[in-house]
Amino acid sequence: MKKNLTITIKCPFCGEHHEVDVNETEYNNWCGGELIQNAMPDLTPTQREQLISGLCIKCQEKIFGIGG
Repeated sequence: MKKNLTITIKCPFCGEHHEVDVNETEYNNWCGGELIQNAMPDLTPTQREQLISGLCIKCQEKIFGIGG
């Protein structure tokens, strides 16, 4: 049975709180050292960046010119 976690992240750029839903096993694999793109392949690149840097999707769009 897959168990999901909701990770709440405060964006360091805008200060808003955002949530990313992840699979608990995949999240633990990433925390254990697996590359995030391998550990969580079903997340979008912007969701993975949000977990890595904390930047929300709107701020990623402003800073990097990318969309979610």
